[in-house]
Amino acid sequence: MYFISTRGGAPRASFADVLLAGLAPDGGLYLPESWPRLSAAEIAAFQGAPYRDVAFAILSRFTAGSFSDAELKEAIAAAYAGFDAPEIAPLVEIGEGRFLLELFHGPTLAFKDVALQILGQLFSRALARRGGRATIVAATSGDTGSAAIAALGGLPNIDVFVMHPKGRVSDVQRLQMTTSAHANVHNIALEGSFDDAQGIVKALFADTEFASQISLTAVNSINFARIAAQCVYYFTATAQLGKPATFVVPTGNFGDIFAGEAAMRMGLAADRLVIATNANDIMARALNEGVYASGASHATLSPSMDIQVASNFERALFEASGRDAKWTAAAMSSFNQKRSLTIPPHGQRPGTNEDIPPVLDNLRARYSAFASSDEETKAAIASLHKQTGRIIDPHTAVGLAAAMKMGHPASPVVILSTAHPAKFPDAVAAAIGVPPPEPARLSGLKNLPERVETLANDAALIKNFIFSRLTA
Repeated sequence: MYFISTRGGAPRASFADVLLAGLAPDGGLYLPESWPRLSAAEIAAFQGAPYRDVAFAILSRFTAGSFSDAELKEAIAAAYAGFDAPEIAPLVEIGEGRFLLELFHGPTLAFKDVALQILGQLFSRALARRGGRATIVAATSGDTGSAAIAALGGLPNIDVFVMHPKGRVSDVQRLQMTTSAHANVHNIALEGSFDDAQGIVKALFADTEFASQISLTAVNSINFARIAAQCVYYFTATAQLGKPATFVVPTGNFGDIFAGEAAMRMGLAADRLVIATNANDIMARALNEGVYASGASHATLSPSMDIQVASNFERALFEASGRDAKWTAAAMSSFNQKRSLTIPPHGQRPGTNEDIPPVLDNLRARYSAFASSDEETKAAIASLHKQTGRIIDPHTAVGLAAAMKMGHPASPVVILSTAHPAKFPDAVAAAIGVPPPEPARLSGLKNLPERVETLANDAALIKNFIFSRLTA
C-alpha cells in the first residue's frame, strides 16, 4: 500500500512514512494511491465480531508492507485495553430511528482516543525500528491534545508539544492536558484561536530546515493514520444495524466525517454523511452556498468545533475533483491567499480549458450540512434529557440538533457522540440545570498541579520555545 499527496508534488510513501511524516512535503495531505475495497460479504461478516477484529480487518489494508499482521494485532490489543466499554464504540438507540454511536469510552473520554491510542502504538513501533527521535507538535481545540498526551506521554525518544487556544477550551479539557506529569510533554496556551494554532503548525512544517532538524511530525487529523482508525466505527455501526445508515457528525476539522467518506470508498453502504456545525459554520456554508470562506472564530458551548479552517476538507475536495492534484493545489493556494474559495459546479485545470468533474455537485451527492446555535445546542441537550434521562455533551448535541432539522429519513440516523458530558459541565448545567455526574477518570483532576506556558500567537516565538525545550 502506497500513499500520494493531494497536491501531487510529493513522492509516494509507505504507511510508515505517512505515519511519521504527518503532512506531505508539498503541503498536501496523504491519501491511499487507490482505496482498498471490502466486499459486501466481508462487511456483513463484521456483524457480531469484536471491535478489535474489525479494526484489524480495516487497518491491515493500509498498513501492509509497513507492519506485520502480528505487530498490528498487538498494537490494536494494547490500544483498546484501557477502554471502559468492551464494545469500544457502542451503539445506543435513543428513539425514533435515532442512535448514538458512543465514542468516548477511552482514557480521555473523547472520540480522539479511538484513533490516537492506535496511532501512539504504531508510532512508537515505527520509531523504534528507524531509530532517532521525533518531535510532535499538535494544535488542539480541546480533545486532540489530551488524547495525544494519553497516547504518547512517557514514551522514549518522543517530545510532545501541544498548543491549545487560551481560555477557549473547557476547564476539564485544559486540566487533562496541563496536569500531565510526563517530562516529554510540553503544553502551550496560545493567545489566539485554534485556527491560529493550526496555522503555526503548518508554518513549522513549511520551514523544512527546522522541521528536518527536530524530526517534526503531527498527530492532528492531517495524519492519515487517524483517518484510517476512525473508519472502523462506521463499519461496526453499520454491521450492527444490518442496513445502511445516515451518519450525523459534529464537525470541526473535517477528519471524523471524512473517515466516513473513506469507509464508503472502501465499500461501506451508507445513505448520507451529515455535517453538523456550531456558529463556526464554514462547512455548512461551503456545502449549502458553494463558498468555502473563513471568518472570525466564535467561542461557543462546543469549543472543540470552534474552527474556521477545516484542514481535512482538502481531502474531500481532492476526491470530489476526480483526484485532480493540480486543481486541488491551485484551489488550496488560492484559499490560503484569499481565505475564500468558490467551489465550482465545474472546475478547470489551471492553465487549460479542460473541465474537471463537478466538484460541488459531487460533494453534495455525499454530504449535507446544518449549523446550530448555542441556544439550539442547549435545547437539544434538554430535549433528550427530558425524553430519555440521558445526558449528552454539547458537541453531540450539535449533532442531535442537526438530526432534528433533517426530519425523519427512511434510513436509521446515527449521531456520533464525540465526548463524555462531564468534560463540559458548565454547558450541560446551562441546559438542564445541573452538571453531569463526574466519572472516576476525572476524579481529583482539579487538585493536580498544572504545567503550561502562555505564549503569544507568533510562529517564531513558538519555534524558539520548542527548540529551547529540546536542547535544555
